[in-house]
Parts: sequence; structure tokens; C-alpha cells
Amino acid sequence: MALQRSGLVTFGESMGRIAADQIGLLDFSRTCTISVGGAESNVAIAAARLGADVTWAGRLGRDSVGDLIERRLRTEGVQRQITRDDSFTGLMVCSRRTNAGVRVDYHRAGSAGSRLTPDDVGEDLIRQAAVLHVTGITPALSDTARATTLWAVRTAQAAGVRVSVDVNYRSKLWRPDEAAPVLRELATHADTVFAGPDEAALVLGIDEAYAAVETRKPMALAHAMTTLGARSAIVKDGPRGCAAVIDNQPYVQAAVPVDTVDPVGAGDAFVAGYLVELLAGSDARTRLATATRAGAYAVTVPGDCEGLPFRHEIDTFTAAEDVAR
Repeated sequence: MALQRSGLVTFGESMGRIAADQIGLLDFSRTCTISVGGAESNVAIAAARLGADVTWAGRLGRDSVGDLIERRLRTEGVQRQITRDDSFTGLMVCSRRTNAGVRVDYHRAGSAGSRLTPDDVGEDLIRQAAVLHVTGITPALSDTARATTLWAVRTAQAAGVRVSVDVNYRSKLWRPDEAAPVLRELATHADTVFAGPDEAALVLGIDEAYAAVETRKPMALAHAMTTLGARSAIVKDGPRGCAAVIDNQPYVQAAVPVDTVDPVGAGDAFVAGYLVELLAGSDARTRLATATRAGAYAVTVPGDCEGLPFRHEIDTFTAAEDVAR
């Protein structure tokens, strides 16, 4: 009997998120909000809200933050494969010195999530997935997390499971020269790869100081990313929308204009919107439209996962946009 595959599987580090409620120096913030953050759990929650069957795997500490994350995932309808670890659950501390942006400080070295191993994910979980999604954050956490990520994408590819990779380069976790070869290898195993313009240039080895301007344009970068082996390459360009090459066809999708409150989590919402439509068998334009709308929703609410839209909100937003035209 053929293996029946369904749903989205992802893994990585989920963290507690502590965010100052006031704008200004952290010294003068008197209250903070505690919530959940982490790229892969954001994608899992966003996809579940949009109606997909989703499983998140990872390690959490035996602490109150780990309990908070597990409860959040359960409440959101995300299936969980969690290993509890003697180390602590990682934290991210967010503050806003001015209204121009968010500063994020990570406290994750040696965390439970950084001790991820292939046993925490398991071959069976990967083989039953329709799509395996990974990010370039997890391999930056530790040697074992890096080995697990590479093992997972190779296992998925060998089993015929579609692989989604969000490059998601984090300069606070590793240097460009350390990251580039690992991220490039992940991209070579991907069926679908997501990147910002600078991330795509890093993977492709395009030196900003010497490369022609044309080679750094989003569509040129998307075309170049497909030469690594992916069927689909999507270059996310924030308020400028995105450029994509999907099954050798170019697409440009304009961003949805909104007032940005907090940009954190927008890229994860975008990825989730695209993957949910991919799982549903939607065409490329529908995938990109849902992705950009999901990303737009996410930036209108503070936090990582708080503003991620539900399916009815995406549909309502589509209707409102059509009326506006």
C-alpha cells in the first residue's frame, strides 16, 4: 500500500517572548508582555489558523516557559512532538528605542531547543508529511541542530516529501561565511525556497560591493535561486511585495498596503500562507496572494504569533480589497 502523506511538518526552537510595552529605553519600561516566538512555531500556528494539518517538533525545557509554549500550540490546534529537556527554554527580549523598529536580544545559547537531535523529529514523522518546512535559523543554533536539519531535508528528499526552506539568516547567530555554505546546501534540497533579497544574495555568493545592480533585483535573484534545484523560489521584499519563479514561470505580487505596528513574524505568516495554498493544490497566483495578505495581517498587531490571521479574515480582507478597486 502506498504511504498516505498529508499536512505540514516543521521543527525548530520555540521561545518565550518578553516585550516591553512602552517605547523607549528598556530601563524605563515598567510592564512587559509575555508570549511565544520562534519562526517554525509561528509558521505552524499560522498554517493551523488557515486550516492546515500541522505538526511541530522540538525540545522545550521543563520550565514555565516550556509549559506556556506547549499550551499555546495545543490551543492553536497544532499537533506536537515535544521532547522535554533539562536545559532551559530560550527567551527573546524585544524593545523599541523609537517607533522606527524593534530590537531583539536572544538568550538561547545552550537552550533546550539548541540540543535538537534527529530522534526528536524522527523519520516516520517526516515520511508521512506532504511538506517538510525548515528554516536557516535552526542550523545556526548548534552542531546537533545543524546536523538534524541537514538530515531532515535529505530524509524528506529521499522519501519524495516536498521540502520548503526559508533562508531566514540571523546575523546574531552566525557569521555570513559560516552560514552561506550551510544555507546553500539547504537550498539545494528544497522544492520551494523563500528568501529576502540580501539572504538570496548570501546563498548565491553575490558580493554586494561588486555585483551588478541587475543581479541583485528580486526577480533576477529568484531565477538564480532556481538554478540550485528548487522548483519554486520566492524572494520576499517587504512592502514592495515579492518576486517568484514557480515551475519556470515568473510572477510578481504587490504587497498589501497596511500601517505597520510590528514587522516581527510577517515573513513567517507569508510562508504559512503560501504553504497552506500549496497543500490545497491552489495555483501559483493564489499561493502568492494568500501569502502577501497573511504577511500584511501579521504586521498590524504586536508580537510574533498574535496577529496571524484565520482563514475567514483572509477571505474578508480579499472581499474588502476587491470593493476598494
